[in-house]
Amino acid sequence: MSHKVRVRFAPSPTGGLHLGGVRTVLYNYLFARHHGGDFILRIEDTDQKRFVAGAEEYIMNCLRWCGLEPDESPEKGGSYGPYRQSERKAIYQQYAQQLIDAGYAYYAFDTPEELEHMRHHLKTEQNPSPQYDRYTRHHMKNSISLSAAETEALLAQQTPYVVRIKVPENETVLLTDMIRGEVSFDTNLLDDKVLMKADGMPTYHLAVVVDDYLMKITHAFRGEEWLPSAPVHVLLWRYLGWEAHMPQWAHLPLINGPDGKKLSKRHGSAYGFPIFAMNWTDPVKNEFTEGFKERGFLPQAFINMLALLGWSDEHAQEIQSLEELIRHFNIERVHSNGAIFDFEKAKWFNHQYIQKADIADLVYMTKPYIEEKGVHTTDAYLAQVIELIKERCHLLPDFWEQGSFLFQSPQTIDVAAIQDKWTAEKQHFFRTWAATLPDAPVWGHAALEEHFLELMTAQGLKKGDVLLPLRIMLVGGKFGPGVFNIIELIGIDETIQRIHHAIEQLS
Repeated sequence: MSHKVRVRFAPSPTGGLHLGGVRTVLYNYLFARHHGGDFILRIEDTDQKRFVAGAEEYIMNCLRWCGLEPDESPEKGGSYGPYRQSERKAIYQQYAQQLIDAGYAYYAFDTPEELEHMRHHLKTEQNPSPQYDRYTRHHMKNSISLSAAETEALLAQQTPYVVRIKVPENETVLLTDMIRGEVSFDTNLLDDKVLMKADGMPTYHLAVVVDDYLMKITHAFRGEEWLPSAPVHVLLWRYLGWEAHMPQWAHLPLINGPDGKKLSKRHGSAYGFPIFAMNWTDPVKNEFTEGFKERGFLPQAFINMLALLGWSDEHAQEIQSLEELIRHFNIERVHSNGAIFDFEKAKWFNHQYIQKADIADLVYMTKPYIEEKGVHTTDAYLAQVIELIKERCHLLPDFWEQGSFLFQSPQTIDVAAIQDKWTAEKQHFFRTWAATLPDAPVWGHAALEEHFLELMTAQGLKKGDVLLPLRIMLVGGKFGPGVFNIIELIGIDETIQRIHHAIEQLS
């Protein structure tokens, strides 16, 4: 790289941080770190009508949880601030005026009613959705169709206006995309996008170009849904005299749901999986959307899974730490086709990270899920439970689902599973064994099992006769880790109590 790499993530504070948005952050972050560059967070809040209170703080919390904190941001500051577009309002006006003075943009005084009238009356079979473009601009109220005197008079009267780019006719705009190669656009198919709104705030199109230039952004990664806007941005870089400084582009493929369509909240509702990084409640609509964090994902697993949704390294290695991802990341190996999100695969990643996580970290992350059930336990005991059942857990709440019986007696017992083969001999065996437990010479799962099997053999019983009943007595159902490991954890008194309680129900 001839210049220091500088990349940015520029979200609008309008709601929760979608899976695709986090992946855009991740690819920016990996690329910057791989090349020893800077990762910038810039808040694009020029659309004040869509601004949602708390959304910016939520975005920062998501990045913090993911471990993808920026080098420069509204919170952290930096040499190229402010990092909120609403605080940069005065900067954009001069560039809009520069474009107008050079003939690359114009004033448009049309009212909403006049715009609606245009869309209705210029609609044809060949053009069912008329745009404000090279043809319709001559039929509207703007500084192209009006004389200079009429334009000056409207400006003097402080008539509301927007500034639109004047897209040239009969040109081809070329863009070299780092993922898609060369992409071409016919300017005759483009509309004259609004660059400056009537409230004096820039639209995304002007602000993103000005900010990328002033912040010395070298590479711009964004979702492929922005590809249709790219030719307008290329023209603005050219018209402002900055084309030599234009960043290299990479339009990332979509993340699709199981049905092959763009992943959305609809998929989350239909298939029962989260699509936001963290829980989000829309303060306007009062709509709740679940997050990966609260569903029980470890941030390292979430990031690893996300990196491979559209990218793979040359070794096809699935489990990679953030440091390995940074080392291996190559934007040219990002696929151009959309990736299908598979929640079962996501849980598989989380399971792998649970298995190798530090027990102290798992205790810290798991304890809230246990305590919300009204159970209070020590860290030492929880660590023992985690060691015993983590192989069975894919998500953090699974530690309760798979191990609730290690904290409290089971609420119900699957008596029906053993009732048909329950005999007086078996009942006698369990009462006898329970009576001998307080005098067991050695306490531990191996010694307990040996003690159990000796009595079983002496009474003429087989493993198949007594091990399943024992499990159901302790756990409540046909699941869980080794029964003697369970006994070792819950202790003598609790074990005896559960055996007697089950015998009463079976009798």
